[in-house]
Amino acid sequence: MERFHGALTALVTPFIDGKLDEKGLVDLIEFQIENGIHGIVPCGTTGESATLDFDEHKRVIDLTVRTVNGRVPVVAGTGANNTLEAIELTESAKDSGADAVLSVAPYYNKPSQEGLYLHFKTIAEAVDIPVVLYNVPGRTVIHILPETVARLAEIDNIIGIKEACASLEQITDVIRFCPADFILLSGDDFTSMPTALIGGKGVISVISNVDPSGMSRMMEAAMKGNLQVANEEHYRLFTMMKLMFKSPSPGPAKKALEMLGRIQDGSPRLPMTPADEQTTQALVEEMSRLGML
Repeated sequence: MERFHGALTALVTPFIDGKLDEKGLVDLIEFQIENGIHGIVPCGTTGESATLDFDEHKRVIDLTVRTVNGRVPVVAGTGANNTLEAIELTESAKDSGADAVLSVAPYYNKPSQEGLYLHFKTIAEAVDIPVVLYNVPGRTVIHILPETVARLAEIDNIIGIKEACASLEQITDVIRFCPADFILLSGDDFTSMPTALIGGKGVISVISNVDPSGMSRMMEAAMKGNLQVANEEHYRLFTMMKLMFKSPSPGPAKKALEMLGRIQDGSPRLPMTPADEQTTQALVEEMSRLGML
């Protein structure tokens, strides 16, 4: 498996009584690596980066890098809607030894495509570390359009994109507009298998928090063209993929991990709330069906 390819987990950040659970984080990372995950992504959306203060954000990345200890790549979430803040977080991630950073499109302030281009160009030129762009218009309101991605792909250390647009048309355009070595990773579990079949290199996954071995197996099969295995895993996990977003994420993923005994407390930080009763019951039923409980 090439670097930054396959199934990378958008790791949840465990808390106990609202405080960072460092032991829980270490245990989660070990669970992921023991079950064949291809990479770890701390401090992404699923890691509740929006509600971590700067010190916590840097601590989660530092502890993740130390725990992983080179066994798989660490792609640290360091995006912000303030270019200078994004540079600061990116510098810190480099100092911690992260292998790459994940930089989300600036949210809330709605820059133009030229603003997006200059934002990412400025980060990439300020810090010498591989940068993976992150397009998630459902959360940021704006798209990094394929033409803009192609411009950014010309910058040496911008190596790829996490594409969470849920559009195979846009994913196809990004792949065909960008160099052959540009890494496109699905940002949606339910599109990850078909994305691999049209030239994507993997996924940054939510469901792999709960089933890292299944998601790794699916992506390995899809990237090798083994459609029988890839399809089996895709359909086996599909209901769980949808349940990860039945309540606002990461509530369902954290509740599932709590039920598995992988974390003590499945509560996210406000304004995010725990998985509701209906979601929890659906998780119990599906996890039981899959033999997880």
